Amino acid sequence: MTEHTEPFAAISTAVAALARGGVIAYPTEAVWGLGCDPDNEAALTRLLRLKQRDPAKGVILVAADIAQFGPWLEGLAAQWHAPLVASWPGPHTWLVPDNGRSSSLVRGCHAKVALRVSDHPGVQALCRAFGGPLVSTSANRAGEAPAMSEDEIRRVFAAELDAIVPGELGGNPRPSVIRDLISGHVLRG
Repeated sequence: MTEHTEPFAAISTAVAALARGGVIAYPTEAVWGLGCDPDNEAALTRLLRLKQRDPAKGVILVAADIAQFGPWLEGLAAQWHAPLVASWPGPHTWLVPDNGRSSSLVRGCHAKVALRVSDHPGVQALCRAFGGPLVSTSANRAGEAPAMSEDEIRRVFAAELDAIVPGELGGNPRPSVIRDLISGHVLRG
């Protein structure tokens, strides 16, 4: 396998796992992430159990471009699109009013959904190959530090994952800023 086919093969394997309702790990801008199909309740439940994450907290969805969030942004007033367009792709997660598109396991106990268009080439390639957004939550058990390498992923989650997409972190020193689109309030800076 050449350098050029290996990443493609890993992404293809991950996409096949996602299509079967699997949970995968992949490098993001700042930390390793766990992901699944945001429309698959069984996969979402499994991911939250793996993380030991309270379902009330919700999770972030990540996409390759703003167009992939079309169904989540439907009905959003035009004035609210400008901040999204200005900050994406990049390390900016926006809490957007849910239009009824998101599962309660994605939103948690909130009336908003967390969306980010990634600038990480691997995340973009993964979302493009999958054909839409993915759940993106830090790869760690609740209360523990996020995994920073593929070796850590293998040590912590071992055979619990359906695929691991190899690659490098994006070099951001910390996870994305999370901001409420309507109020401008920063929840994580």
